[in-house]
Amino acid sequence: MEQNKLYTLPPLPYKYTDLQPYISEQQLTLHHDKHHLAYVNGANNLLQKLDKARKDNTEIDIKSALKELSFHIGGHLLHSLFWSNLAPAGRGGGQPGGVLADYINREFTSFERFRKEFTQAAVSVEGSGWAALSFCKQTNRPLIMQIEKHNVNVYPAFAILLVVDVWEHAYYLDYKNDRGKFIDAFWNIVNWEEVDKRLKKII
Repeated sequence: MEQNKLYTLPPLPYKYTDLQPYISEQQLTLHHDKHHLAYVNGANNLLQKLDKARKDNTEIDIKSALKELSFHIGGHLLHSLFWSNLAPAGRGGGQPGGVLADYINREFTSFERFRKEFTQAAVSVEGSGWAALSFCKQTNRPLIMQIEKHNVNVYPAFAILLVVDVWEHAYYLDYKNDRGKFIDAFWNIVNWEEVDKRLKKII
């Protein structure tokens, strides 16, 4: 049997300067290299703590450990999705095409309506968290969800197509506490091709 593995920080699919002027090099570097790495390390520390307790047959506060583990794993996975659904300035933004556009237009009546609802979801997340476009296979519908922290209010087993990080660490250097301004900038660097690929994999 293959030995258990740990999480690793994925490299960005573009240069640290490629999202400017919408996300600065300094902001992106801090977000990826410090904050995302912290969730990777946090998850790995918990896994190693659980491994040791099982090996030594010692007691551990399972409730606390699993709550913390879900927080760090959620942070790692959502950030991994976030980086890849962004595209360098000039190659992202605009409106989606293909199958994704068909689903958005059917569910929300127009891209403009979808963008408005998604923006409202992102701006109004209570505290720190995410807005996400997910997909329900049972109803064949794309659905918007707010995620508080990294792991609260998630629709279980729904595939995530698009996410935006609205923790202050995602935008504070560039936009201070103006979350709405950051969301407006986000629409200029969405990688719609990647989002469309995610949808096609599950429908």
